[in-house]
Amino acid sequence: MNTPSKVGVGVIGTGRIGKLHIEHLSQNIPEADLVAICSLDTETAASLAEQFKIPTITTDYLTLISNSQIDAVIVASSTDTHVEICQAAAAAGKHIFCEKPIALALGQIDETLASVEDAAVKFQIGFNRRFDKNFMQVREAIVSGEIGEPHILRITSRDPAPPPIEYVKISGGMFLDMTIHDFDMARYLISGEVDEIYAVGDVRTDPRIGKVGDIDTAVVTLRFQNGVLATIDNSRQAVYGYDQRVEVFGSKGMISAGNPLTNTVNISGSEGSRTASPPYFFVERYKAAYLSEMQAFIRCITEDTESAVTGEDGRVPIVMGYAALKSLRENRPVPLSEIS
Repeated sequence: MNTPSKVGVGVIGTGRIGKLHIEHLSQNIPEADLVAICSLDTETAASLAEQFKIPTITTDYLTLISNSQIDAVIVASSTDTHVEICQAAAAAGKHIFCEKPIALALGQIDETLASVEDAAVKFQIGFNRRFDKNFMQVREAIVSGEIGEPHILRITSRDPAPPPIEYVKISGGMFLDMTIHDFDMARYLISGEVDEIYAVGDVRTDPRIGKVGDIDTAVVTLRFQNGVLATIDNSRQAVYGYDQRVEVFGSKGMISAGNPLTNTVNISGSEGSRTASPPYFFVERYKAAYLSEMQAFIRCITEDTESAVTGEDGRVPIVMGYAALKSLRENRPVPLSEIS
């Protein structure tokens, strides 16, 4: 397959993440040429096209995919459209960046991965946290052996507020919507696979979430095949902001990454000291990481290298999510081998 020096790109979806990708591709990645955007929200699409000088807008993703100027497609539409768009893009020979998850059904994921493999196109999954500079440094310390053999991993991941109930109903549940990022982060940091999962959870922040059959608070324990033990704690509501921290304890030491703060001001007085809160939402927290992941995708095309987050990296956290859900329902540890 040809490896163009400048990659023609089309973006499908103009929600929060789609807008961010459009901004980065237009302003921050000179190797990319944003040719077209596709959205059913024609007003937003027209506004973005005017703002970022994008020549083509359409409401039909097939029209975008068939555009001969487009080498790669960014799939930032709703989850229920990912499979059909990715398979159509693969059939057209387009490289694909797909926001997580590929799908909620493992059969659909496998069909999509097979179509991508048959087409021999690049395929990257949007697990943006892998590209956060702090988490990347933690992984480097582990890979380099700086903290010795890893023994214990701790991940804290808490949202500032619960999502809308209508979203919860179609999200697949907390483990497949929220914890999926932490499952991926665990695999990324430890560079290994999980053998068994045990999950407990409850409704502690929003009773409406419980009424639609989901939870909003959870603790998940992972046992890796290499013996590493991990815990993930999740909450849908951290009133102080978006809380994202990791810690890895090893045979030679420990490394951790805390929350960045909105500013570095520290105020001290007779009643104590106070500092700023973490950023309130994920777009603020990970804007630089979103840029880095898109740069990596474009680079894997121009340099003809493997994508940084593969289709298999997109599949395994879904398996982990179903294992966690089964564990929660059956109140027992669940090997991933039980999920098919």
